[in-house]
Amino acid sequence: MERLQRIFGASGMGQPPTDSPLLDSSEQVYISSLALLKMLKHGRAGVPMEVMGLMLGEFVDDYTVRVVDVFAMPQSGTGVSVEAVDHVFQTNMLDMLKQTGSCILWENKYVEIFPFYRPEMVVGWYHSHPGFGCWLSGVDINTQQSFEALNPRAVAVVIDPIQSVKGKVVIDAFRLINPQTMMLGQEPRQTTSNVGHLNKPSIQALIHGLNRHYYSIAINYRKNELEEKMLLNLHKKKWTDGLILKRFDTHSKTNEQTVQVPIPLSFLQLYTEMIVFLVIDNLPILVQEMLNLAIKYNKAVQEEDELPPEKLAIANVGRQDAKKHLEEHVSNLMSSNIVQTLGTMLDTVVF
Repeated sequence: MERLQRIFGASGMGQPPTDSPLLDSSEQVYISSLALLKMLKHGRAGVPMEVMGLMLGEFVDDYTVRVVDVFAMPQSGTGVSVEAVDHVFQTNMLDMLKQTGSCILWENKYVEIFPFYRPEMVVGWYHSHPGFGCWLSGVDINTQQSFEALNPRAVAVVIDPIQSVKGKVVIDAFRLINPQTMMLGQEPRQTTSNVGHLNKPSIQALIHGLNRHYYSIAINYRKNELEEKMLLNLHKKKWTDGLILKRFDTHSKTNEQTVQVPIPLSFLQLYTEMIVFLVIDNLPILVQEMLNLAIKYNKAVQEEDELPPEKLAIANVGRQDAKKHLEEHVSNLMSSNIVQTLGTMLDTVVF
């Protein structure tokens, strides 16, 4: 009935009736850590092609869309579009999802319960734009229209696995704008806060129809207790890692590449605070990378004495911090050689 009112309401212009609920600018999409990792992994595995998948979660209220999990679809695409959704594959995946059961907290223990306790539904879809930012192409808009026909609050998430780096994920969520609303000069959603306008849109997205054909939705992240444990176990070092030896030829080659340049003691005395030298057959030698950093650090110290304060404040902008990198090279060189030496001695005694 509401859809008929939308079609025939407002003098037949397709405008929603005045008493229908409007979407809000304070709406946010909460993506779990597991879903974000799976999207990044799927996107990087498909480079340079586009990949897509479906997002599972729930619409909590009018202001919150929670994405719990995602699963990849067998589609691939070109640089500007992806193929249509395989509905048979989607149905089979959702049926298997219902058979996995779920976990609940019971007396401070997580107990698995069966069956059909996975309330997640499809809340939207995601696809990757490897290297060319977050926006929707014409084919993406058509795909999003098919999702919004099933649920008007469906979300399209675009992620860029190439531009994403540690601590900064290039991701954005979109929803289409009713063209009749734009023709009448009305806002696609009511503004009750500035949450939906905090992120500055990119010029590329504005060129491709942002705020004309679709609008952006704020993305936030949440993690529960199980997800925190999962993230803490990623790349977690064990106590046995210190006993693992590198290949002797690899370790020797690394040392040969770094320990190459003989330096007299008179030169080393200038940098006794920052430079560590090794003594092999009573010949002091300095790692080549550390030598270059030491020269840069010496030059920086001389510039501090010569430049006036106003020029010194901007002199090092965009330049490599030689002192910091020198400390890092010293620490890595000492730790790697000490661990390799002690591990070799221990293995010799034990085996």
